[in-house]
Amino acid sequence: MAADTYALDSGITTESSVSAISWPAIFGGAIVAASTTLILMLIGSGLGFAMVSPWPNAGVSATTFTVIAGIWLIVTQWVSSGLGGYITGRLRTKWVRTHTHEVFFRDTAHGLLTWAMAAVFGAAILASVAGSIVGTGTRAAATVASGAAQGAGAAAAPLAQQQAYEVDSLFRGEKGDAAGSARDPRAEATRIFARGLTSGGIPAADRDYLANVVAERTGLSHDDAQKRVDDAIAQEKAAELKVREAADAARKSSAAFAIFTAISMLIGAFIACAMSAYGGNLRDEHP
Repeated sequence: MAADTYALDSGITTESSVSAISWPAIFGGAIVAASTTLILMLIGSGLGFAMVSPWPNAGVSATTFTVIAGIWLIVTQWVSSGLGGYITGRLRTKWVRTHTHEVFFRDTAHGLLTWAMAAVFGAAILASVAGSIVGTGTRAAATVASGAAQGAGAAAAPLAQQQAYEVDSLFRGEKGDAAGSARDPRAEATRIFARGLTSGGIPAADRDYLANVVAERTGLSHDDAQKRVDDAIAQEKAAELKVREAADAARKSSAAFAIFTAISMLIGAFIACAMSAYGGNLRDEHP
């Protein structure tokens, strides 16, 4: 008794030899949070596949799908992190002779650790899936290597196409294709269009040449042939524009999805801390 009185008067405190972290409670809450996340993600995937459609003018748009997916991510983090944090707060042991503020801090820290461990579990699952994909790619390496020569030829296709275009231009007649009627006009026109798409446009000289070839081959007047060439070029540009718009929409959707994911994880961390503190408070009120 005298020793205790001396300790209180002198301000000496006894440090506990047990860590303030309750790892079993954190591990249990993290397992619950990860399992709940998996279930909700599977439900979200099913709903997402039900909303999209490969048919034109059917299903939701890419923007709508991205927004819905982002909202579902937030809901998933809210529910799973909240449940995991609450389980952690209720399962931890009671800290005796500990100030209320310290208990609140420990509970919120337990919630944050639970959220972090659940995130690590999720990352491990994703890494396992990625490893399986890499393993499949490794097993297919022999097949890829056997077609290396063909792949090299495909990689050199743009250079060969440019060379073919230049060779075609060497044998063009002054008017139309009379001087080189043995050549296939369709293949040459295809090379002209391909070069025009890669270089940003078809030069006026190539337009005139195509108009002369079309007029000579079809019997159309030069003006009608020129109009046909211009219409074909416009269609090619419109098709290229659609491809670029689709790629840009995919880029924006990916960026929005990444931002939604980060926001949902931050919300999950906050909810886990709050629910762990709430669960710990209930644990202390009902020992």
